[in-house]
Amino acid sequence: MLKEKSTLESSVGAYERAARGLDDAQTLLELAAEMNDEASAREAEDSLGALDGEVAKLELARMLSGEQDRSYCFMDINAGAGGTDSMDWAAMLMRMYTRYCEQRGWKVEINDAQEGEEAGFKNVSLRIEGEFAYGYLKAEVGVHRLVRISPFDANARRQTAFASVDVYPEVDDSIQIDIPEKDIELKFIRGGGAGGQKVNKTSSTAQLRHLPTGIIITCQTERSQSANKDMAFKILRGRLYELEMKRREAERDAAEAQKKDISFGSQIRSYVLAPYRMVKDLRTGVETGNVDAVLDGELESFVTAQLMGVKNPNRSAPE
Repeated sequence: MLKEKSTLESSVGAYERAARGLDDAQTLLELAAEMNDEASAREAEDSLGALDGEVAKLELARMLSGEQDRSYCFMDINAGAGGTDSMDWAAMLMRMYTRYCEQRGWKVEINDAQEGEEAGFKNVSLRIEGEFAYGYLKAEVGVHRLVRISPFDANARRQTAFASVDVYPEVDDSIQIDIPEKDIELKFIRGGGAGGQKVNKTSSTAQLRHLPTGIIITCQTERSQSANKDMAFKILRGRLYELEMKRREAERDAAEAQKKDISFGSQIRSYVLAPYRMVKDLRTGVETGNVDAVLDGELESFVTAQLMGVKNPNRSAPE
């Protein structure tokens, strides 16, 4: 309750500061016009320019006002079409999002991972701890496409690889998600993968199957069966919450769904490293030639544009 009160007070305060700034600039402009004072006019224009940034922050805050937007979240990255390249691409995406989160001061840990035979991951699940983690990262849900000269191709041919990203909130205990015991199948297994300081190699890994949906959660981060079981249930509650939100959204948008652009499934972004270098978001039209910066976590322009509802009027599938 205190946290919510503090958040609301901060939001109201930001709005009031922006409103006062606008009133002050308008008054200064009126005085400048009366006195024919160019210096005051320039000062008012500078003030309005600074206000643009404040208003943009307020608008973004409005777009992050969903019930779970402030929550921590889980991110699943799954390799798709493209063989070894897609598994390597999944690992590249994991690094990209880890860097993005670190730049925002968020904590990231691997909750579960299935490594590829030659490189990368078949799938990897991350837990991201930070304020508004879900609100921001939900903008990244979809299929990501990589085009490059494959390091795994002896003939150095250009290859296309796909990986999907899914994000769902960490639902706290204040939201009741009813999970009947009969709908759950729980077992403990030995942890897989290469191990490491965050991966448990004993038989305390919890594997949870939700029978009605077929969702399988595997958790091996914690050091005991009980802790892994608790984390698995926490992840499952988030998955079920997100499924329900998607169901409701689908019902609301049923009429509009038939009007959506034709594209490669739910592909949202293309990362091209050869024959030219460009990252382009197919939803918003935001693009950049600085591919290295994007892969190092510079995602702000893409995330912000999606959250602000920017639409690409010329959306088409990339060649």
